[in-house]
Amino acid sequence: MSGRFPPAPPVGTPMLASRPSPDARTLIALRRSISKRSLSEPGPSQQQLDELLTVATRVPDHRRLAPWRFLVFEGAARDAFNQRAVEIQKQETPEASETMLADTAGYFTRAPVVVAVISSPDVTHKTPVWEQELSCGALCHNLLLAANASGWAGCWLTEWIAFSPGINQLLELGTHERVAAYIYLGTATAAPQERMRPDVAAKISRWQP
Repeated sequence: MSGRFPPAPPVGTPMLASRPSPDARTLIALRRSISKRSLSEPGPSQQQLDELLTVATRVPDHRRLAPWRFLVFEGAARDAFNQRAVEIQKQETPEASETMLADTAGYFTRAPVVVAVISSPDVTHKTPVWEQELSCGALCHNLLLAANASGWAGCWLTEWIAFSPGINQLLELGTHERVAAYIYLGTATAAPQERMRPDVAAKISRWQP
């Protein structure tokens, strides 16, 4: 680790149950994704990204199955993916307009680094697949928080490439695997504005016996 994050202690080390932190509370309270159109160089280096992915995995994971994995797209691999995605879109969606195809041709070059987070549950295990998928979702959010805390902007997208049989084949996903997120990481070129937030009081109820 470069020192941006503390290293994990040896297994069995007693840990703090809570870590009060005004900075962490502010980060969580004011977290905001960036627009996919507002990302540019620089992005995290390979070492920095490896650190982000390492700390992102510190999520609830019932029975320690690690039911997720990463595919990283950097450099020329981003445009190579774009071109393959265009061909797949033509095959799967013959009615796709030129505008749609042009948009796909620029997908992964919208950011210097794109991380595909793959949900990879063990369907034979007694831990419900739903719990394993929730762990993967927690990892996606943790990755965004880790990136923001390290100075990079990011956004979580899916788009049609997360639900395409052809893309799944291109990425060599297993039978029970699927794309949970494409996390775009880089440097913000514009400040995101606050958006409408839900009325949390309307979402809260308290059970009574």
